[in-house]
Amino acid sequence: MKRLKWPSWMPIDPYILLLLGTVGLAALLPARGTGADVASGASTAAIAFLFFLYGARLSTREALAGLKHWRLHGTVLACTFVVFPLLGLAARGLAPVFLTHDLYTGLLFLTLVPSTIQSSIAFTSMARGNVPAAICAGSFSSLVGIVVTPLLAATLLGSTGGGFSLDSLVDIVLQLLVPFLAGQLLRRWIGGFVTRHKKVLGLVDRGSILLVVYTAFSEGMVEGIWHQVGPGRLAGLLLVEAVLLAVMLALTWYGGKALGFGREDRITIQFAGSKKSLAAGLPMASVLFGAQAALAVLPLMLFHQMQLMVCAVIAKRRSQDPVTADPEADDPKATAPVTAEQDAAGAPRLTAGAATRRR
Repeated sequence: MKRLKWPSWMPIDPYILLLLGTVGLAALLPARGTGADVASGASTAAIAFLFFLYGARLSTREALAGLKHWRLHGTVLACTFVVFPLLGLAARGLAPVFLTHDLYTGLLFLTLVPSTIQSSIAFTSMARGNVPAAICAGSFSSLVGIVVTPLLAATLLGSTGGGFSLDSLVDIVLQLLVPFLAGQLLRRWIGGFVTRHKKVLGLVDRGSILLVVYTAFSEGMVEGIWHQVGPGRLAGLLLVEAVLLAVMLALTWYGGKALGFGREDRITIQFAGSKKSLAAGLPMASVLFGAQAALAVLPLMLFHQMQLMVCAVIAKRRSQDPVTADPEADDPKATAPVTAEQDAAGAPRLTAGAATRRR
């Protein structure tokens, strides 16, 4: 079997390094005055364009075609939008003693965002799981998250004092949902163009997210919020997130077994049900939290890198499990690496011989 070219035992996503560099730039040279107004306007436009592209790329027809495996997709959605938020609410007692109020709000927000697409597919493929189901599961999560995440935020973040309001919900609709629906409606005419230029548009995606991060962290610097995050608080956040990830990985794996799923489907449930999307979460946080977005997205950024590192180790171990021989399992296209997450941007068309196989 062809191995991934990047170190699968502990991958450091290069895009995370760019994000950290952007945070450092915002700390040293935050946008102020007119520059802040320009950055804020550009960030708003970038977010709308991001979700327009997400809508143009995401094939609703292909996602709906996976409804025949509804039990698996329902399980993934339950993990993403029910179990995760419940764990987030259970962590409320950690604030303000263990986590600051703002860090806890960011942690709770992390539990509300949709699952990933590409990294879930990559790890499912590496572990020889059900790749077609992973594609559909990620697509379902992205579609549902456009609506469900803001509704959950309105319900849960408002009760935690996270600053959510009716105006925030309107902003979500105008900046995220409307562009997404426009992309879906125009997909028939622009889908081919988007597919042909996916590499260039992928750079636009990443650049837009970097702009969003720079704007959010600049506002945080100007507001002087970083005095709330000392080394002890940061270590506490990492510990809480490690426990959260471990619990979700265990629940998705053993819960899948208890529900009667086979090995390939359990792999899909574990990787799709235990992850959170950085690409979808960052723009949403910027819209919801304003000047407090810097602390709100910090837990998501850390969790993103943690889930990549841990899931890479698990996927490598799963790939060594004895399973029924599949002549297509060694297809190099089936194990093509995805080193950076463009979760909501659409799933790659994989042709791995990982069609639904059950024991």
